[in-house]
Amino acid sequence: MSQLTYSGSLKIKRIPITWLAFGFVVLVCISLVVIDGWRSWAAREKQLMEMEISTSNMARAIAQHADDTIKAADTALIGLVERIQTDGVNSAALDRLHTLLVRRVTELPQLNGLFVYDEQGRWLVNSQPSIPANANNSDRDYFIYHRTHQDDSAYIGPPIRSRSTGVWIITVSRRVNHADGSFAGVVLATINIDYFNKFYDSFNIGKAGAIVLVLNRGVMLTRRPLLADSIGKSMLNTPVYRDNASKRPFGTFTVKSAQDGVKRQNSFRRMDKYPLFTSVALSEEEILSDWLADTYLHSAGVLILIVILGSLGFPLVSQIQRRFDAEAEVIKARDALVTLNQTLERLSLQDGLTELANRRHFDMALDEEFSRAMRNASSLALIMIDVDCFKQYNDIYGHTVGDDCLRKISRIVSASQNRSGDLAARYGGEELSVLLPGTDVGGAMIVAEKIRLAIYQLNIAHKGSPEGVVTVSAGVEAIIPVRSQDQPLDLVNAADKALYVAKNSGRNRVSPRGNLEFTN
Repeated sequence: MSQLTYSGSLKIKRIPITWLAFGFVVLVCISLVVIDGWRSWAAREKQLMEMEISTSNMARAIAQHADDTIKAADTALIGLVERIQTDGVNSAALDRLHTLLVRRVTELPQLNGLFVYDEQGRWLVNSQPSIPANANNSDRDYFIYHRTHQDDSAYIGPPIRSRSTGVWIITVSRRVNHADGSFAGVVLATINIDYFNKFYDSFNIGKAGAIVLVLNRGVMLTRRPLLADSIGKSMLNTPVYRDNASKRPFGTFTVKSAQDGVKRQNSFRRMDKYPLFTSVALSEEEILSDWLADTYLHSAGVLILIVILGSLGFPLVSQIQRRFDAEAEVIKARDALVTLNQTLERLSLQDGLTELANRRHFDMALDEEFSRAMRNASSLALIMIDVDCFKQYNDIYGHTVGDDCLRKISRIVSASQNRSGDLAARYGGEELSVLLPGTDVGGAMIVAEKIRLAIYQLNIAHKGSPEGVVTVSAGVEAIIPVRSQDQPLDLVNAADKALYVAKNSGRNRVSPRGNLEFTN
């Protein structure tokens, strides 16, 4: 009876441990699936987001190329109109004009030709060696438009085949007026469509991607890949035009093609000066191909791991082994957590862009050094530095170049940390700071001027700055703090006011509390 009771008690004790072990293994398997699924989904979203940025940048670059191409041709036309209206179209003037047209076409590789027509559509002069007999272009779309419209702006017509060369061209034209304002003819620049296609071929858009250049009124000028019906095709009923380009200047959207069933990510952008827009479309399947391969690989690894856990885990589970495993895992997790916390602590105190101390680190150091200066009755100096005209720099050169500029400046500022207690930090945006314990205003002024001069001597070009290069302004303050009277924020506010004085005194200078300035 006693043995039965003892055996039964053993059975009762073992059942919970077995079920706990079983539940633990199942939970681990489920967790692996959930975590891997979440990781894969996050990676997918990141891939799509990165590609959205890439396609947007691609659309911007293609739109800029088209804008520059049209602008160069339009600039040539403006000069032609002015010359014709000034010199007239007599024989001598036309001879001089022919020489000019030939030179312009030679200088601008995108131009197929330059032409001048009178009010009847007759060819007066062009960039070619000769004028065809009885040639007349009064039936062309651009000629009819200018004859019936008084505006003197550039007109971009639908694509046509050139009567002089036989190739597909895009026309850019302007109206010429008589002295009384009546219609006197048309000046025309033709751009070979192949010029755009060669540029589009330089982009990697995959096998199912597409690039299009379209008039704002819905007429396709060219496309990559170029299909038989691409040139001159109407896009009025396509999602890119109907739902997007006709309603907003730029954007990104995803749509499934009604023609081939391919789901594509589209980015489009209108041009600012001319009635055109560009669109870049990349296949979502091709965008996610690398992610899909990685997901399959991870999923296979997780599946193999689950099979191993299921087939070997349960037979090997024992109370003692679980205890040892649990202790080992706790130690491992603790060490990993300590390492992670140390890493996070380091990263949390450093600015990711400039690698200087971040604002949090600066605030901590300021409080600590302020208390030390108060205890020791020593001077604590602060330099506040701001990059001059940095918004204009970003607007002109772009944020990527702006970030690189900020890194170069930060390396100069970082080099000013000559003692263990000195701290260079990114205070916010393009504003930097240097904390100098045991330093008075005079010493801090010397450090600030060295920083200003070193940055000036970097000679980083800046078209938006009066100096022509990137410069900084700095404000300097020092304080011997008194308990119950001074606060750390007082030092920051005083240095910031000195910086304000430097900014309002012409920039590229160092201003102390007493307004004695160092400048270039």
